[in-house]
Amino acid sequence: MSDITVTKTRLFEGVWEGAIYREALDKGDPKVEVRWLQKKLEGVTVLPLKDGSGWSLRIEVPAYAIADGVQTFLINDAESQEMIGEFTIIAGEELSYDIRTEISLLREELDLLKRAFRRHCLETM
Repeated sequence: MSDITVTKTRLFEGVWEGAIYREALDKGDPKVEVRWLQKKLEGVTVLPLKDGSGWSLRIEVPAYAIADGVQTFLINDAESQEMIGEFTIIAGEELSYDIRTEISLLREELDLLKRAFRRHCLETM
């Protein structure tokens, strides 16, 4: 089991940023690789944090990896090949339609429950 922990900081301008912490700092800089659809991505940078508590992780998300649907990126310890983190990008018109449909159905069910609750309160008084 890897002693590396990855924490997301932000996704901004096509770059996923995070922090890496390791239980044993004396093991040196962590070696990290990122995979998308079984392909190893380039543009992964690991730099020490200014306070020395860990490392900054920057992953340039390639434009070709942004597409309709769900795209999952796996962050692995390059030495042990264990997954130490992941992030997902969700995009596309079809997906937003599904979410809007679900919200609409939830609103209708909530309205139905409110009416039933009000009717119940009036009948029990």
